[in-house]
Amino acid sequence: MNDRKLYLGVDLGGTNIAVGISDAGGNLSGKLSRPTPRGTGSIISAIAGACEQSLADAGLSVSDIDSLGVGVPGTIYPEGVVSYACNLGMKNVQLAKLLSERMGLPVFVENDGNCAAVGEYLVGCGRDAKSLLCVTIGTGVGGGFVENGRLFRGANGCGVELGHMVIEYGGRLCACSRRGCFETYASATALIRDCCEYIDSAPNSQCAAIAAERGGVDGRTIFLAMDAGDSGAGRVFGRYASYLACGLTNLVNIFQPELICIGGGISAQGERLLAPVRAILAEEGYARDCDVRAELVRARLGNDAGIIGAALLGRLKGEEIQ
Repeated sequence: MNDRKLYLGVDLGGTNIAVGISDAGGNLSGKLSRPTPRGTGSIISAIAGACEQSLADAGLSVSDIDSLGVGVPGTIYPEGVVSYACNLGMKNVQLAKLLSERMGLPVFVENDGNCAAVGEYLVGCGRDAKSLLCVTIGTGVGGGFVENGRLFRGANGCGVELGHMVIEYGGRLCACSRRGCFETYASATALIRDCCEYIDSAPNSQCAAIAAERGGVDGRTIFLAMDAGDSGAGRVFGRYASYLACGLTNLVNIFQPELICIGGGISAQGERLLAPVRAILAEEGYARDCDVRAELVRARLGNDAGIIGAALLGRLKGEEIQ
């Protein structure tokens, strides 16, 4: 029997289920990933099977584990009910109860953006901060807000849906049915779309050549083109950075956190991404003349933020993260 407290964490996505075992410091073992099946029953079985395999790989058993946490891309009620998760086909699913019965463990379920925020707050870039706003940039824009150890969820579990704040009234259509949402301009998907549009308009550009050489466009293409001296690519990125800064400035004005961190694959660009955004925040933020202003930083936990944060939902159960 291991005398350390250990926690199972699950990052449940529309494509993959990522699982790992974390200690209280966020150190992972037994990490693995499996495809996400269709259907609630199949998903629960897949989560349980992945957790069991993770434990076996780490030489542990369920008796070594304090609790299980699951991050879900959807609306979650505090008792662990998935109210709605469109990409998973879940509606009013008692996920915590069903998994607890299957695994014999206490189970905590949260929105995946909230999980990333919990992970960064407890063991990542925000561990010395009293308040942290975590913004994750990927297919969409998500995140979570933690202040004095408490998650902000809203009255219905839909709080801090950062990506669905409008920054361009009447702008591009969003999957949520509104127009001009933050994520339609500042997600990695948006940057890829902007890059594709640029290539269509400049087929002889270095950006087009790089995309052809690499077999298509991804989140790195525009940066590689900038490295190659493509000035048009620089303009595309500049426009993207201005939209990102617009949304982040709005969020800082609303929450005024001690730290605002950027996660997701694009955060790997580091200061190349953050510096121009930080300059706009410094110029346009409402608190620009205050002695205390939000500090913009890169998230530390990378792609493991969701697993670690989900696992650590149980670390402070009944104490702080509630």
